[in-house]
Amino acid sequence: MELVVGRVAKSHGIKGEVVVEVRTDDPDERFAPGSVLHGRARRDNSTTDYTVEAARDHSGRLLLRLKGIDDRSTADAMRGTLFVVDTADLPPSDDPDEFYDHELEGMTVQFAPGHESAGTVIGTVSEVLHSAAGELLSITPADETVGRELLVPFVSAIVVSVSRETRIVEIDPPEGLLDGE
Repeated sequence: MELVVGRVAKSHGIKGEVVVEVRTDDPDERFAPGSVLHGRARRDNSTTDYTVEAARDHSGRLLLRLKGIDDRSTADAMRGTLFVVDTADLPPSDDPDEFYDHELEGMTVQFAPGHESAGTVIGTVSEVLHSAAGELLSITPADETVGRELLVPFVSAIVVSVSRETRIVEIDPPEGLLDGE
């Protein structure tokens, strides 16, 4: 399984630099000079390895210079490329409150103890969405009559517990969050 750590947003300048939308908590390590990035092209899903020659911050954006990408047109062709890592190569997290997206995906979501429907299964985490406002759990409902994905903010006020062992996420949502209003 692959995990996206960045996406090429666009080219920058005329010497082949690319602007990268960072999707990792450790960009200094992932995008350090000398690092090899596995790029998955959006057009044909092909994979190419790129070696980082230089990385720098420019107005809050990450700019990369990659070996073999020396002009604007080559950099433009990379637009949409996803930089991915194999989840098997990731070290386990030392923090019990931090999770990789792939660890959460597939977990069962149920109401937390103390909620009037405690223990009732709500659905399954299908995806972790990253937005400007924070992370959201996209949940495929267990009740097929609901007919739509449920979006739950991944914040401690709502997500009461996450267990890697049992693969269960317990939530205590505020009234109306799951009603689709």
